[in-house]
Amino acid sequence: MSKISFWLQRVAQLLIVLLLVTFGVSLLLRLIPVDLATILLPAASEGEREILRAELGFDKGPIGYYLQWLGNFVQGDFGKIYFSGGTEEVSDHLKQAMPRSLLLMVYTQILALVIAVPLGVISAYRAGRRTDKIISNSLFALSSVPNFAIALLLIIFIGVKLAWLPTLGYVPIAEGFGEHLKHMVMPVISLSLGLIATYTRLLRADMISALREDYVTMAASKGLSDSRILWRHVLRPSSMTLLTSAALSMGGLIGGAIVIESIFATYGIGFEVFAAIGGRQYVALQSTVAVIALFYVFFNLVVDVGSGFVDPRTRDRRVNA
Repeated sequence: MSKISFWLQRVAQLLIVLLLVTFGVSLLLRLIPVDLATILLPAASEGEREILRAELGFDKGPIGYYLQWLGNFVQGDFGKIYFSGGTEEVSDHLKQAMPRSLLLMVYTQILALVIAVPLGVISAYRAGRRTDKIISNSLFALSSVPNFAIALLLIIFIGVKLAWLPTLGYVPIAEGFGEHLKHMVMPVISLSLGLIATYTRLLRADMISALREDYVTMAASKGLSDSRILWRHVLRPSSMTLLTSAALSMGGLIGGAIVIESIFATYGIGFEVFAAIGGRQYVALQSTVAVIALFYVFFNLVVDVGSGFVDPRTRDRRVNA
């Protein structure tokens, strides 16, 4: 299989995943035992609800509604949020929320990887020794604490008692990078501690397995230092599981961000999901989930591309399969 054919097939698979996810959400909405027009416009007349049904495609059946919604979504029309007195565009909410959540997730992944990689290498090198046990037990204890509990502890001690960092709100980068980072530190720490534990354990297991390979024995017999063997010859092929886990965890970060963004009042995409569910804005929820799925698929595609550079053997195997 040529490289072009492989990537065309990969992109086609991702598009199918997106279609299945969005269609599944669409079907779930149609299974709600209450008329969606009544939910969106509870105080409206029946005539106004009929107009809304025709506007959104509720009168076309599940497939007809989905095709109409998909056509609008592709054109950038994500629907509206309905409330007493008017409507608001979902796209306006997402334009404000998406950068906040993306930065929160990127910062979280960077912090988690920067800490987990050295810890994983040290733990693998000292496997079974006191250092390994201390790292493993400490990370196990941290991973058992929910991220919202960590957030509350950070607010109480760092934000309130010590007054080192602000406890609420979000500051865009354009208004000052220093203030932006101050407002992001505690949310990022709250989300990253669990990831650090997971990434460290994954990297440790893969590196212990790689250290038993013949090429490592050969490198040691040539007189290479332990640090060179670990960082140059063992870490690279052992990081594939770590990269895959990092991509898959992007979806999980959205779930964690729903709580964290509410606690720290950053109002990102997680809060938009929470608000759409709480306000029964199911059309807005469908579009928001579709955007999340789009970015989730994009991050996995990036990892597919990046894994070929991290370990060229995987790229060759996939192309030649």
